[in-house]
Amino acid sequence: MKKVVIITGASSGIGLCTAKMLTLKGYKVYGIARDDFHTEEFSCYQSDVNDSKRIREIFEEVSGLEGRIDVVINNAGFGIAGAMEHTTEDKIDAIFKTNLTAVVKISALAVKYLRKTKGRIINISSVAGIMPIAFQSCYSATKAGVLNYSRALDGEVRRFGIRVTAVLPGDLKTGFTAARLIDNEEEGYEGHVAKSIKRMERDEQTGKGPEVVAKAITKLLKKKNPPTKYVVGGTYKFLVFLNRLLPTRLVDAILRKMYA
Repeated sequence: MKKVVIITGASSGIGLCTAKMLTLKGYKVYGIARDDFHTEEFSCYQSDVNDSKRIREIFEEVSGLEGRIDVVINNAGFGIAGAMEHTTEDKIDAIFKTNLTAVVKISALAVKYLRKTKGRIINISSVAGIMPIAFQSCYSATKAGVLNYSRALDGEVRRFGIRVTAVLPGDLKTGFTAARLIDNEEEGYEGHVAKSIKRMERDEQTGKGPEVVAKAITKLLKKKNPPTKYVVGGTYKFLVFLNRLLPTRLVDAILRKMYA
């Protein structure tokens, strides 16, 4: 019997690439996307991840159709960039709601289904959740929240045979760059906002594609004892390792030099 996967943010980037790869590997994939999206490769539902009622309906329908849910991948999210003092409250509320609160709610919902299959939850965090980036303060905070929530939840649900892993990509070449909400207000920052954003975008557009994350997720799903935290890519594994060794003051100074 095919294992059944639900993945959010399935219409582009990491979500689309992962959905396609898992389909090729023999999984039955159901995607969730905010915009109307159709493909012959896997089934997809239209819903905002913040629409809790609709998300519950989708889980019930998939469970009814397939008789099981084995994997839930929380991938949907977006970025905002700019100086915090110029970031509007509606943008702050939106990014925390989508990047963190929705992950918390969907993971909690998934537990009752995954108990039956001793399934997996994969939550997409970011290296920025460990090494926070100036002028991406809210994004960094939400991804740190996803990482710590995933670790805590794993401690709760291991008793049911469920495992939770936070996957931490670094810079990737995806549509995420173009979709980022940017506030270019420079008052008091003398061009540093634009300089930081330009550096971010350059690093992303020269980075690897989303297939590296899709491959990592595919490998994680095969592991009997997956880690609660998985950093994608040798370079980023090394940077995270250095982050553990070096004094926080030094790491912060390096990050300021790069992005602030």
